[in-house]
Amino acid sequence: MSTPSSTPAPEKSAPTVLDSLKRGVVWNYGGLYFFYFAVWQIWFSFHGLWFADKGVGEGDIGLINTVMAITALCLQPLYGYIQDRLGLRKYLFYFVVLCAAMVGPFFAFAFPALAGWSITGAAIVGGMYMALVLLAGVSVVEAFNERASRANEFEYGHARLFGSIAGGTITLVAGWMWSHLNPDSIWWAASFAALVLGALLFVAKVPHQAAEGASEEHHTTKVTKATIVELLTDRSFIGFVILMLGTAALYDVFDQQYSIYFAEHVNHGDPVQLFSYVVTIQIFAEAAVMLVTPWIINKIGAKRGLQIFAAILIVRVLGSALVTTTEALVAWRLLAAIEMPFMLVSVMKYITRIFDVRISATAYMLGFGVAKSLGVAAFSLPFGYAYETIGFSNAYLIMAVVIGVVTVIASFLMRDDRGCDAPTGELADGVEDQVAAKA
Repeated sequence: MSTPSSTPAPEKSAPTVLDSLKRGVVWNYGGLYFFYFAVWQIWFSFHGLWFADKGVGEGDIGLINTVMAITALCLQPLYGYIQDRLGLRKYLFYFVVLCAAMVGPFFAFAFPALAGWSITGAAIVGGMYMALVLLAGVSVVEAFNERASRANEFEYGHARLFGSIAGGTITLVAGWMWSHLNPDSIWWAASFAALVLGALLFVAKVPHQAAEGASEEHHTTKVTKATIVELLTDRSFIGFVILMLGTAALYDVFDQQYSIYFAEHVNHGDPVQLFSYVVTIQIFAEAAVMLVTPWIINKIGAKRGLQIFAAILIVRVLGSALVTTTEALVAWRLLAAIEMPFMLVSVMKYITRIFDVRISATAYMLGFGVAKSLGVAAFSLPFGYAYETIGFSNAYLIMAVVIGVVTVIASFLMRDDRGCDAPTGELADGVEDQVAAKA
């Protein structure tokens, strides 16, 4: 399944950050990332606190996240197939935007009504609905934008950093809204961000030559049963799935209720406001790291980048379990500023270097989206109840062991991507010598 997209000319180099920021198309797609991840960040920073404020227990919060993951697990294979067939057409992306625009009305009206009937029923419906916006929706957004970055010849990471900027901005804004307006106002902010996202998606264009290439790819690529079987039996793909199941999934599970753990150990001031400040700083730092991460991954390889991501996650989880002063918890949270860029860039580069780039959406949604959703579904409910029964610290110790074990197993299975063609015409470390030798 290791089919490179094309052999780039040796003299062609990757676009720099300054090169990318001079192009309007990068700002357009950066805007898509900004406003989508504004919605994403509101949920993942505040949903635990919001549900706790409404009287929902940790176990039911875990149930919401489990249902989200199971729903996404069912949708992502279909989404991958559809997006590979659509190429750069926007229909599926528009559906995600529509779902996101309804977040405000859902939590203002529908969820309280459902909770009055049954907390468990509300958790199930809420989890299914938010999967359309988030855990399933994000796969559509990432797959579409990554394909557009290759079509338009700019670095995926240079547009994706706008998502990190959004995370920091919206956390600060939503934290202020929570403290000075009311907790429900954050969901209306999410709906507003989705409306702006829809407007930017409407005006997003693909250059004529890129559109022709996408059309040709659409007609020549068929996602058949044999294609899927070949992908699923690839040793590197199996290792990649294991790694995502036990690291990317647990990254989300760890963060699901970390705001509650943080608030429990901060005994002065407003813990919610402090947490929003910390997340804001972390995500702006993440954007800065994202600027240089593509260059780093091109030097060390995407596999090593994923291993670094896993190692930092272990440190963060173990540290949170063992050292719980306010200063330490702030430091553990800030480590995510390095973690996330390494994961995001490495995932995309590994997929497009090792597997057939023509079915990148399918490989992404199965290898990353489905694996991550399966992991979140498997781990959210058990860890949610573990927080209630054995405490956060003991649950975090178990989590760190799981992350370590799956990282070791996956590392033995995954092929090294150094020396493989990079997707933007840039040459991975060592390819220059191979091209010269062939010449």
